[in-house]
Amino acid sequence: MKVLFKAAMASALILAACTSSPASVETPAQVKQALAAVSAEVSEVSLRGYIEKMVSFGTRHTLSDQVSDTRGIGAARRWVEGEFRKMSADCGGCLEVVTVKDTVTSLPRVPNPTVIANAVAIQRGASDPNRVIIIQGHLDSRATDVMNFTADAPGANDDASGVAAVMESARVLSKRKFGATLVFVALSGEEQGLHGGRILANYAKAQGWEVLAVLNNDIVGNSHGLAAHVDNRVRVFSEGVRSLEADAIAAARRSVGGEVDAPSRNLARYMDVIAEQHLPAFDVSMVYRRDRFGRGGDQVPMVEAGFPAVRVTEAAENYTRQHQDLRTAGDIVYGDTIDGVDFPYLARVTRLNAMTMASLASAPRPPLEVKIDGAVSADTKVSWTASAGAASYVIWWRETTSPVWQHSKVVAGSETTATLTNVVIDDWFFGVQAVSADGYASPVQFAGVVGAFFPPPPAK
Repeated sequence: MKVLFKAAMASALILAACTSSPASVETPAQVKQALAAVSAEVSEVSLRGYIEKMVSFGTRHTLSDQVSDTRGIGAARRWVEGEFRKMSADCGGCLEVVTVKDTVTSLPRVPNPTVIANAVAIQRGASDPNRVIIIQGHLDSRATDVMNFTADAPGANDDASGVAAVMESARVLSKRKFGATLVFVALSGEEQGLHGGRILANYAKAQGWEVLAVLNNDIVGNSHGLAAHVDNRVRVFSEGVRSLEADAIAAARRSVGGEVDAPSRNLARYMDVIAEQHLPAFDVSMVYRRDRFGRGGDQVPMVEAGFPAVRVTEAAENYTRQHQDLRTAGDIVYGDTIDGVDFPYLARVTRLNAMTMASLASAPRPPLEVKIDGAVSADTKVSWTASAGAASYVIWWRETTSPVWQHSKVVAGSETTATLTNVVIDDWFFGVQAVSADGYASPVQFAGVVGAFFPPPPAK
């Protein structure tokens, strides 16, 4: 879906007037140049090399061999960790590589106690290290029978493509410094019940991370589906109502709205903006579901833990290449092999992820709280808490039936209130984003507790 607004601006635009033109706030040149440099460094050659190596382990089934150096999930995970360490050596030790694991027994798909281990690389932020942005894909693969851990299951697209996007993002972004912390993760246990995602969510909570965003990349390397060839767009799935929603927040939502404005949804809109501004030939299709119909991925345990998270998935899936034994039946060749990966397409998806992470990590935090007031009034007053490092703020509003933000007003960074004259509170939804002096913008935070990216402080 093409977005209707530009989200980042230079500090020179602080005094811009209220506008009704959705494209009136431009991205500053220095932001365009910096993100273009990130995009340009993404390499199809690197992506192919990562996937070729992952496929070479034969199977990466969660229950497969964890001891061998050449076959199984253990060898694959250790290789990913080794690649992360090489990247860290290249950036002067900027990546902390850890194995985040737990022993799981979960009938019926994990019948015996099994170590499920995630390969994690952490790039600590320079000024706001507790604000965390995560990119993840799942390393494990499967054949037709989800319990068959001995058959070859190359998993080239599901989900070596997602892990390749994670690794290439780490390679490119580790060369740069950011205010927020970036976390790069190859998960295990997805096919057996989303265990790796749940283990990572528990780890994030134990570390006290304030997770701003989780980009879950799962099946992102194919452009030829069963019904179509689509190489110019990618789907981003997001929940509209928080999976973890307290009764008081649900009551507020029922009263004032916000059913399509959970932070995950506004994270999806943010990615839509990145594609619109920086990948003009590549489109984000926002899908108003937590995942594909009746299916699930590792973003689910993240949103269930309260973290804003989206699922990134190719636009045209080929089901003959998913969860299939390697075989030929009639004229159909089944199996998730590397010849089904479109590397130029995967590179575009990776660029979208890497630029999103760079932009989020360079921007201030969204305002902690955004409030609106204006019942029985012709005007709407918007107020918010100050964000450290914000040189300006942008108030956004849109019709309640619009999927994207439409109108904007830029406010100086010294201000935390503004009045929208002749904007009736009943007819619009409102949000605020924080913008740095060099023009990086946070996601838009919906007004009220419904849309808070971070939990507000407890009431006194």
